Amino acid sequence: MIIAVDGPTASGKGTIAKALAKRFGLPHLDTGLLYRAVGWQVKLNGGDPDSEADAAAATGFHETLLTNPELRSEAVGGYASRVSVHPAVRKALFERQRAFATQAGGAVLDGRDIGTVIAPEADVKLFITASTAARAERRFREMRDAGREVQLEEIVAHLERRDERDKNRADAPLVVADDAFVIDTTDLDKDAAIAAAIEAVERARGLPPRV
Repeated sequence: MIIAVDGPTASGKGTIAKALAKRFGLPHLDTGLLYRAVGWQVKLNGGDPDSEADAAAATGFHETLLTNPELRSEAVGGYASRVSVHPAVRKALFERQRAFATQAGGAVLDGRDIGTVIAPEADVKLFITASTAARAERRFREMRDAGREVQLEEIVAHLERRDERDKNRADAPLVVADDAFVIDTTDLDKDAAIAAAIEAVERARGLPPRV
């Protein structure tokens, strides 16, 4: 079973994808982390995230970079959004994501184009969304708890810029797949959001509700 979990930054898709992977016994891939690694590698190389040549050169990053906690920062998230608009970057990372999605037994992948580009044949497609205000507040608490100095207003502006780039890029924009279940987590806590996602998967697969 392939489960595709798409949505904008801080919507809760990563948390939901991890919970689904645990619930259904499937491996999980946070595809956004791949783009964050490319973005961070560009900066390590002294390059420009808006340069397709610099971004493409950074797709050969070492696997150990994926464990770097710096990849979770807001700044690197911005780099990821910028490098992800380049077709050369998306092409370079496509096969890695595709291989993960089609492995024996299935998988759970979360990102922005899983259900539309990476695994359009996914058995279940979820699109996780939330208001900009709710997403900004979540990211603010996350950064604050991690000891990072951030301003809520800056996070709102950052999310709005990312959403604009992700929705309007020419290659694999952030869109809702026609057959996706849309879950709005604006007014849901973590447990409620996960429960809604599990219910959607079970309904899509015709599985009896679990207790």
